Amino acid sequence: METLQALLPFALIILVFWFLIIRPTRKRQRALTEMREQISVGDQVMLTCGIAGTVHRADGGEHVGVEIAPGVVVTAVVAAIATREPIGSPQDDADDE
Repeated sequence: METLQALLPFALIILVFWFLIIRPTRKRQRALTEMREQISVGDQVMLTCGIAGTVHRADGGEHVGVEIAPGVVVTAVVAAIATREPIGSPQDDADDE
């Protein structure tokens, strides 16, 4: 019985660690992976290095073409995409006004 009482605080620490750190990290990683899988031509993206542009070429592979200026297309790894604004997002409509 003493052994069980001695292990209880450690078990609680592990449980709290799981719910506060590991679980949210996995959830964010899963959401990021899903977002990157949904990238399509015309989406506004922000790369992890801070470059913003429009997806010009997305073949479903490991690389995408991102147009960062008219006529300037750079090739980026899909894993470098940090955020995505789909085509026709409310932000695009606000820019038109």
